[in-house]
Amino acid sequence: MKRRGSSSLLAVLLMAGCAVADAEQAPPADGPPPFAHCAELTAPPAQAAGAANADDAVTSELPDVELPCFVDGQPVRVDQIRGPAVINLWASYCEPCRVELPAFQRLAERLGDQLHVIGVDTHDGREAARSIGEDFGLTFPNLYDRDAAMQSKLGRGAFLPMTLFVDGHGRIRHIDTSGALDDATLATLVARHLDIEGDP
Repeated sequence: MKRRGSSSLLAVLLMAGCAVADAEQAPPADGPPPFAHCAELTAPPAQAAGAANADDAVTSELPDVELPCFVDGQPVRVDQIRGPAVINLWASYCEPCRVELPAFQRLAERLGDQLHVIGVDTHDGREAARSIGEDFGLTFPNLYDRDAAMQSKLGRGAFLPMTLFVDGHGRIRHIDTSGALDDATLATLVARHLDIEGDP
C-alpha cells in the first residue's frame, strides 16, 4: 500500500510540474494584448501601388535585426518587411510618443490597405506598452525591441519618437525625429516620401 501511495504522490507532483511549465510558456490569462499579428509584414500591403521613384534620396536599407512580434513573440526580420510602410519607434515613457500614437492608429485605419503601419515598442516594459495600446485602442502590428537594437542599428541616437518612411523596395526614404506628428503632418510626409495620398 505504501508503494502504491508513493507512486500516486509522484504522479501528482509530476503533473503539477508540467502544469507550472505550461503556465510559464502560455500567454497571460487576462486576455490577448492589443495590436495585431505581424505575419503579413513581409508581404506588400493588399493594394500597394508601385514603389516610389528611385530618384528620391535614399537614406539606407532597413536594418538587419530580428525582433519579436508583440502579440505572439514570433520573430520578424526587420530587413524583410515589405513596404510601403511607416514604422514608428515609440515607448510608453515618451510623452511625444503618447501624443502621436492616435494619429498612427488613424493612419492605419485610413490607408492600411496601401501601406503597413508598424510600431516598434523600444526599450520599454511590456506591461506599460500593453496598457498604452489598450488605452489608445491601437490595432496595428507592433514589434517589441526591449534592448533598442533597431534604434542602435539606425545610428540616429536615442531619439523617440522616430518614424521611418519605407518604400516598396524596403528602402528608408526619410527618418523623422521632429517630435509628435499630427494627422496633417503625417499625411504630408506619407505623400511626399511614399507618393501615397490620403487626407486626414
